[in-house]
Amino acid sequence: MHADAEQMLAAFFSQLTIEKRASEHTVKSYQRDIKNLTHYCNDKCIQLWTDLKQSDIRGHIASRHRQGISSKSLQRELSAIRNFYNFLLKNRLADSNPAQYIKAPKQARKLPKTLDVDQVNGLLEAGTSSTLEIRDLAMFELFYSSGLRLSELAALNIADVDLPDNSLIVRTGKGGKSRILPIGSKAATAIGNWLPHRLKNIAASESALFVSIRGTRLGQRSIELRLKQWCKRKGITEHIHPHMLRHSFASHLLESSQDLRAVQELLGHSNISTTQIYTHLDFQHLADVYDKAHPRAKKKSE
Repeated sequence: MHADAEQMLAAFFSQLTIEKRASEHTVKSYQRDIKNLTHYCNDKCIQLWTDLKQSDIRGHIASRHRQGISSKSLQRELSAIRNFYNFLLKNRLADSNPAQYIKAPKQARKLPKTLDVDQVNGLLEAGTSSTLEIRDLAMFELFYSSGLRLSELAALNIADVDLPDNSLIVRTGKGGKSRILPIGSKAATAIGNWLPHRLKNIAASESALFVSIRGTRLGQRSIELRLKQWCKRKGITEHIHPHMLRHSFASHLLESSQDLRAVQELLGHSNISTTQIYTHLDFQHLADVYDKAHPRAKKKSE
């Protein structure tokens, strides 16, 4: 590109670093994203930033999409380009922002992976042989019983759980929202089995429901590792992570109740469209049953 275009880029990155005090990571991301646009300009023999049109930005993003770049990455690239042109506009180095109304292609929404009821039972009925496994079972039962996020379970305090009432309160939900959730009988029993052991290991003034062997709050990463180790010790080959138990909770509950609003409340989703993804899972299950059971749906054997 023309030397003037290179100077404009240098001025933009200098402003990001000095005036905006952007992190090194942010600056490098912007440099990488706009470098991709520079390659496009060179290929098209475009010398100046003011020569770029909306059709060029659209063509650049479409080309990147064909290369397999994700929608999220393309959104980030567009954001970097928009900010660069806003800088040019502010400094009267450009008359328009060609990226202003360009949108990245929508990402195909992936269905969350869930376990079926038999798989959940196999996971939670594998038995315990140590204090730590008693604690771990209580955690895993609670994930599935109440549909908790990993961060929510790790943040639970002993005062947040009311076993006589079979309920708990999430005080640190997503978006700072709290909610009250039921605790199933299996989870309540598992927590009741853990509490005497917790008292033996608890550190002074520690309020966490689930603590480590040192008596301090168990972190999110530790909980993930404990689930991984649990599966390995119990001979479960399926790769299971905590959020899969939350997904399974939502899917199984919706399949049985068909009450989308109730599942939304239990999961703590602010927007029901987030919960609606589980209706696709439910339909997928029904479609599988249909394919296997309906006499006119069965595929002919080869």
